[in-house]
Amino acid sequence: MQHASRAVISNQTGPHEDVGRRVARALEHPLRKPLADHNRRAFEQADQWLQSQAAPLILDAGCGVGLSTRRLAQRFPEHAVIGVDRSADRLGRDHGAVPDNACLVRADLVDFWRLALDAGWAPQRHFLLYPNPYPKAAHLKMRWHGHPVLPALLALGGHLDLRSNWSIYVQEFAQAVAQVTGQSADIACHDPHDDYLTPFEAKYARSGQTLWRLTVALESR
Repeated sequence: MQHASRAVISNQTGPHEDVGRRVARALEHPLRKPLADHNRRAFEQADQWLQSQAAPLILDAGCGVGLSTRRLAQRFPEHAVIGVDRSADRLGRDHGAVPDNACLVRADLVDFWRLALDAGWAPQRHFLLYPNPYPKAAHLKMRWHGHPVLPALLALGGHLDLRSNWSIYVQEFAQAVAQVTGQSADIACHDPHDDYLTPFEAKYARSGQTLWRLTVALESR
């Protein structure tokens, strides 16, 4: 039995007033944090696998238990799908065999995105799926659009698909996309019609929450 999920509770009533300032800082001061060796090794293995596939890339960023990676690989059989998550526990949970055109990688996305950009990766599709809010106003810097890695994330390009059960998060991300790229992202309510990509998508939908989807076709650097 799956328990109902509570809607996001926040002390914000609209987009954070500091989104623009944090994005500007990320653009003015590119992230110089040293790359961890284990993330380098994980990326090198993923890169070798990707080269062996010789297929367009789909990146499933923050894939959790990897169910979304498996499902994306089934939906896009002519693509190479790489799911990345930092938790060995989540990645190790049994959700069935990983399709031949999919690969699960344990790595921190802050390093992985920068390594992917330096290696010239250009995902055709890039997914950022639930959960993502960090709903307290003081936690803006923990949201991807408030983090200094944002310019690298967006510079990878491709069709970006971000989903959330918190409309403010999606609005803020769209603001950040416009500030970095000059492009307008599309925001719409999302109804999966029982065809869920992730366990969180299923849980939120079955709890009656409104799901939000941001999409934008980004140019790679």
